[in-house]
Amino acid sequence: MVYVLSLGAAFANALTSVLQRMGVESAPNASEMKLSLLTHAVRKGVWLLGFAVMIASFVFQGVALHIGRLSQVQPILTTELLFLVVILAVWFRFKVGVKEWLGAAAAAVGLAGFLTIAEPRGGNRLPTTSEWILTAVLCGVAITIAILLTRTGPRWWRAAMFGSASAVGFAFTASLTKVVTNYVANDWVTVFRHWETYGLATSGVLSVFLAQNAYHAGPIAASQSTIVLLDPLASIFIGISLFGDQLRTAGAAGPLEALSLLIMFVGAASLSRSPLISGMKGDDPQYHEMLSLRGRSYDRDGPFSHDVIGPSSCA
Repeated sequence: MVYVLSLGAAFANALTSVLQRMGVESAPNASEMKLSLLTHAVRKGVWLLGFAVMIASFVFQGVALHIGRLSQVQPILTTELLFLVVILAVWFRFKVGVKEWLGAAAAAVGLAGFLTIAEPRGGNRLPTTSEWILTAVLCGVAITIAILLTRTGPRWWRAAMFGSASAVGFAFTASLTKVVTNYVANDWVTVFRHWETYGLATSGVLSVFLAQNAYHAGPIAASQSTIVLLDPLASIFIGISLFGDQLRTAGAAGPLEALSLLIMFVGAASLSRSPLISGMKGDDPQYHEMLSLRGRSYDRDGPFSHDVIGPSSCA
């Protein structure tokens, strides 16, 4: 059941990222890191639909975290990258070749191999207040550094850095979700007496806000690649430090885990160099980035049309 729920959350996350990307991609560049980005988004029906799908994903993920381990559930969400490639290929007719499929598969399979070999176990320890504070500070520092790195660089880099910041935020949010769902299962009436509930709300809102900036900053695959890959890795470290998750590292397990991580990063690097990611808002007519325009073109031309919108169509 943990795997089914986690896969459902992964698919919902991929669909959410696409729908919310469509909702914020036409926002002015000046709205970056401002509340005006969200006010622009909530006026778009497609973004609100994405928000509804995101709530469904949160429910799937919350139940999975309640019955499973943090270092078990979060890595399964790497399949979101595969779902994203499928959605971009089928719905928006992006040209996805062997390189893209191999890159996405290597990224997901590499991390899955790492988890299979590591065999995460334990994870039932209750964190102390000092451990929560230390983890929150470290996550805050990582998020701050990633945001500062968005100040310069091309669009794909800024999208990736915002994606990195939101990934760390989502990982911390998942750790709080695990604790809060335990409170809900035991006595939901008292859930509002615990600080973790308010921490979950704050961390969740911040992570969603950073994700919107990632979707707005550049190509969808650039932001999602970093979110999908860094979220599980951050979750593994948080699971070990907070909940006492244990990984198998004796014998050949350590080198094989390192090899699996290498495969994962090679796959992610390959995907990040694909024209599917590097196309920039109309700069390349073959890999046009505006999802909302591509979606309308698909509806108008029909599923068997192969015309691609050119730069002149970009508003």
